Amino acid sequence: MESKEERLRTPRAAGLAGAVFAVLMACAIVLVRIALPAGGVADAKVDPDMRWAVRTALEIIPFAGIFFLWFMGALRAQVGDAEDRFVATVFLGSGLVFVATMFGAGAAAGAVLNESQPSGFGSHFAYTLMTTYALRMAAVFVFTASTIGLRLRVFPRPLAVFGYLAGLVLLLLGSSVPWVDLVFPAWALVVSIHMLRVAPREPRPSSGTR
Repeated sequence: MESKEERLRTPRAAGLAGAVFAVLMACAIVLVRIALPAGGVADAKVDPDMRWAVRTALEIIPFAGIFFLWFMGALRAQVGDAEDRFVATVFLGSGLVFVATMFGAGAAAGAVLNESQPSGFGSHFAYTLMTTYALRMAAVFVFTASTIGLRLRVFPRPLAVFGYLAGLVLLLLGSSVPWVDLVFPAWALVVSIHMLRVAPREPRPSSGTR
């Protein structure tokens, strides 16, 4: 059985992990967008002087994925077994598929970047995997997390509504509007700030305790 001390630390762990993920993911997105001023078009050419930006983004993505898994696990631990199993399964599945597709897109982009003559197929594959599949899975994750948070009153209603709007934007506009991919780390950052604010502080021992 989970101890009281562990349960006290869970919201703060979720908040910290989510904040780190949001910052890392946003940095990676910004670096890629700067290197591809055309807005992330699949066959856009990377300026040789900006290849460092793409390489840096590809180095950041694995760490962003690690902190996202920690964020997801901490959220899951906080709500425990109280949520609906169907929603919980979609929550876990969408989060894991998001990380897998994000890693796959990063690996494909890295392979294209290392080619002397990049192929159109490789760049199109990496772009489609990220914008069409990863962002859709991010939208499902946001929907389910907001639903669980609202049902269990972990999230206030305005935060849940913000999550539904963010998920809708990612679902409908993720592959067509540049910079929309920043909506996901922005949502994660807002949720993380909320988790850090509501996290109960560990009680300090009284002066008379030895």
